[in-house]
Amino acid sequence: MSKEVYFNKPQRLTQLIGANISVIVAGRRTGKTDSIAAPFVLRNMQRMPGSTGGIVVPTFKHGLTNTLPGLLAAWKRWGYIRGIHYVIGRKPPKTFAKPIIEPAEYEHVITFYNGSCAVIISQDRPGSSNSLTLSWLLVDEAKFIDYNKLKDETLPANGGIKSYFGKHSCNHSIMILSDMPQTQKGSWFLHYKDKMDSEVIAAIEGLVYDIWRLKERIKSFKESGEAIPKQLLYTLKHKDRQLNQLRSIATYYKEYSSIENLQLLGENYIRQMKRDLTPLTFQTSILCQRIGIAKDGFYSSMREGHKYDASDMEYLDNVAQSFYDNDDSHISAIGAQMDSRADKDTDPNAPICIGMDYNANINWIVAGQPSGRRLNVIKSFYVKFERKIPALVEEFCSYYAFHKNKTVIFYYDTTALGSNYAVNEQDFRWVIIHEFERRGWEVVDVYLGNPMRHDEKYLLINQGFAGKQRLMPFFNRQNNDDLILAIQAAGVTRGRNGFRKDKGGEKLAESEEDLLEHRTDGTDAFDTLYIGAEKFPQTNHSPSYSVSGVS
Repeated sequence: MSKEVYFNKPQRLTQLIGANISVIVAGRRTGKTDSIAAPFVLRNMQRMPGSTGGIVVPTFKHGLTNTLPGLLAAWKRWGYIRGIHYVIGRKPPKTFAKPIIEPAEYEHVITFYNGSCAVIISQDRPGSSNSLTLSWLLVDEAKFIDYNKLKDETLPANGGIKSYFGKHSCNHSIMILSDMPQTQKGSWFLHYKDKMDSEVIAAIEGLVYDIWRLKERIKSFKESGEAIPKQLLYTLKHKDRQLNQLRSIATYYKEYSSIENLQLLGENYIRQMKRDLTPLTFQTSILCQRIGIAKDGFYSSMREGHKYDASDMEYLDNVAQSFYDNDDSHISAIGAQMDSRADKDTDPNAPICIGMDYNANINWIVAGQPSGRRLNVIKSFYVKFERKIPALVEEFCSYYAFHKNKTVIFYYDTTALGSNYAVNEQDFRWVIIHEFERRGWEVVDVYLGNPMRHDEKYLLINQGFAGKQRLMPFFNRQNNDDLILAIQAAGVTRGRNGFRKDKGGEKLAESEEDLLEHRTDGTDAFDTLYIGAEKFPQTNHSPSYSVSGVS
């Protein structure tokens, strides 16, 4: 006998999309463990009988007091009874099917009646991932997870058994759950946002709806006693295959505040949390907001309002529809169509202004277009390590291949002259101009002179953010994630040479928690762009235009 189960919007969407990698960053009491993690684990154990998965928790105490109770309570509500459908911490009864790879011991293992196992992997227990062959991973309270341990000990174990489960989109699947981190070390999973292809997710949503509609039609035929048309069944099977294929390559990233679960929590809970928690904890743990600019940061006048979204939905809808109408072979074509045509804030008839930064390990282009009193930072690009300026320019030109006005206004200062540790015997200016021109772009190079003093730059740019200069900078949120994080993290320092941007971290070795793209190199490229556009406007090459659709 079936019964209705309530799921809030974040929970429903996560289950319906069913991506191979799902990262849900949500405030407290949004039901992450109860109704996001529990269905994920149950789905994997049911659909891959005999498989072994891992439930990763920062400490075993956390697993016992938070993760496991939430999972078991949800399963019980849905009719899965401990001792009948599964056992924990002991060898299963002989009536249970055997796992494909039987655990060496069952002390920290959940075993289902069909032979599926879930191993509790706690990071405070050395070696808890050793010798495991896993088909899926649940990572709970990810902001407390030691990423180096996860990367070195657990992720390599998620190899699965392809001969058994290779056809399933949930094979090798990963679910990462957390509220918003407050430290850089705890932010390792936020970078999955960059890995999500929104068009793949949109295609999955469309297929889920199409399949539901087909099943409703089949249901109506059954109820009326009529024969179900074979074409209907064939179409359903075909769309099921498409959906499985898309899910197997999809990464789904979403952020939610606790208010998403207001219907169950009630307003009093939110008010109480606002009273009881510190402002920072309330901001991250309840409202699920990323930490903004520190008051003593170099870009202290930047606000959330300086970020905007500007997707060309008509173009994206067309891309999605063309994919819906074709077979699986068109999956790889989606990424190739994600270029500047999807950006509503880009004027294809106007030149693109750029500022750059040059470094042995990372090189940046920050691109923008003035629009009235706005400087829209439309996109930023970077390449790292062995990929140098030619590769960086190639990425820019590929993204803007359909841009009609193939003119770049290249702002640069003396750092682009007379030195070249990232390309060849020519200096940066020469290489940049050469690389653009050989790809069919005209370059208007604008020399800014010596780099502006840090205190003067700080005053100019922060006055720009405050609306006290000719241009106010705004950032396309989707196209500048790493640049925005770098700007938000940029600090200041005072030394014998006075007030400066804190660039001390630039020379340190990169780590997973301290990525090169989140240091100050990219902010220097933005500085050059803003100074050039503000102080050296190129009116002969930059006609007055207005960009609509920016919100």
